[in-house]
Amino acid sequence: MNRGQMRSESERISTGISELDSVLGGGLTAQRVYLLEGTPGSGKTTIALQFLLDGAARGEQGLYITLSETAAELTEVARSHHWSLDGIELFELINEEGLDIDTEQSILEPSEVELGETIRGVMECVDRTRPSRVVFDSLSELRLLSQHSLRYRRQILALKHYFSTRACTVLMLDDRSSDPGDVQLHSIAHGVLTLEQTAQDYGSERRRLRVIKMRGVKYRGGYHDFVIETGGVAVFPRLIASEHQRKFDGELVSTGIPRLDRMLGGGLARGTNTLLNGPSGVGKTTTAVRCGLTAIERGEKAAYFLFDEGIPTMKARAAAMGMDLEPHCESGALSLYQIDPAELSPGEFANRVRHAVENDGVTFVAIDSLNAFLQAMPGEKYLLLQMHEMLSYLNQQGVLTMLVLGQHGMVGDVRSEVDLSYLSDAIILFRYFEAEGRLHKAVSAVKSRVTPHEASIRQFGIGANGIAVGEPLKDFEGVLTGAPAYRGSTPLLEAHSAAAAS
Repeated sequence: MNRGQMRSESERISTGISELDSVLGGGLTAQRVYLLEGTPGSGKTTIALQFLLDGAARGEQGLYITLSETAAELTEVARSHHWSLDGIELFELINEEGLDIDTEQSILEPSEVELGETIRGVMECVDRTRPSRVVFDSLSELRLLSQHSLRYRRQILALKHYFSTRACTVLMLDDRSSDPGDVQLHSIAHGVLTLEQTAQDYGSERRRLRVIKMRGVKYRGGYHDFVIETGGVAVFPRLIASEHQRKFDGELVSTGIPRLDRMLGGGLARGTNTLLNGPSGVGKTTTAVRCGLTAIERGEKAAYFLFDEGIPTMKARAAAMGMDLEPHCESGALSLYQIDPAELSPGEFANRVRHAVENDGVTFVAIDSLNAFLQAMPGEKYLLLQMHEMLSYLNQQGVLTMLVLGQHGMVGDVRSEVDLSYLSDAIILFRYFEAEGRLHKAVSAVKSRVTPHEASIRQFGIGANGIAVGEPLKDFEGVLTGAPAYRGSTPLLEAHSAAAAS
């Protein structure tokens, strides 16, 4: 497309990144000038190239004007993503002539001559190539040539007017090397997109973007995580649960453990999340796996996100208790995800959960454990709010969610490092207690928002034949303290007969 093929002023064009288009409310308004700002390494060049490549794929002429990088460097960036820049004009305004001492002026200020030559070179190139999409990289070089803010602002306004008469959609890149309080570019540009890159105390750097302004467009505000991968930038729009409501049947379904179903008032309700809370090794993961297998046996799909242990370890441990996961993984009914939170942002994790639900048809999700997820991202502010939004989204999709949360200590004073009880629709509490010179386990349903749950405390056991839930421990007092007093004759479960009581 050239100047002879004028676009409608309200037409929206893609940035080349569908998720970024979603953040922008549908893309960029055509024939406008936009500011893409961020520190070096934040991803400006990659996004700019994707913008031009999208235009080239649609038969539009693209122009990359560079004052800071060479055409060879840009070509190398594209090659690293397996892109070809064929069909995109690369115009270098800085060349070897600028190094020739004979070309320097003695009467006029060098900056005035260079600035005039730079602007003239831009206009000549645009008139020659007649592009629909233009990238100007970067404004920091133009700022240095302008010497002071008034001349700089006038030049930007002149360029903006010039591009508008040529029906160009322009991305102007800026590395934010000016005074952080200087926002005059923001007032000139039709839209402003800011990229940020921050280093963590441990793990990979985090990248995020924010739309500062976009005239005449309702965009998605706030910060959105993104990553640069081979193949370009992947953006993870901030999850807003209220935008993803779906009708579903809130029926009760079984956990696969009959007595646990009775404790919960009939089972688990679809569209709710259940917190499995207790010390390490008490049976939280095993219970979550059993619930997931029961969902699969009903013909559903399940996704299990592992933060603590590896997939081979989990498969071996489940198989030892009579729960073979391998056939379900091979059939696609069960998806196991090994998550390295040091390399993953909260936005990317939420995006993976969404993909499992919306693209893979998953109706059961387990997150094991929240401790690793929260501890591995100590620098991430408002992580609990993001978790709340994700759980609300899963509930509104009719997904049954299991959350595993470990507690410190074994018996006696057992504490949680974070209180997530207010986020949960149901809570199953696990405890160790001592009796008859042995260590036993107890389970109790302490909360259920949708069913009248039992208030009893029952013995809990795990053996080679699976999970067992015993009779209420009526003859014990102080089970949850870890050191109960025995008041009667209730028989205790034996490990080898665990399956019999379930």
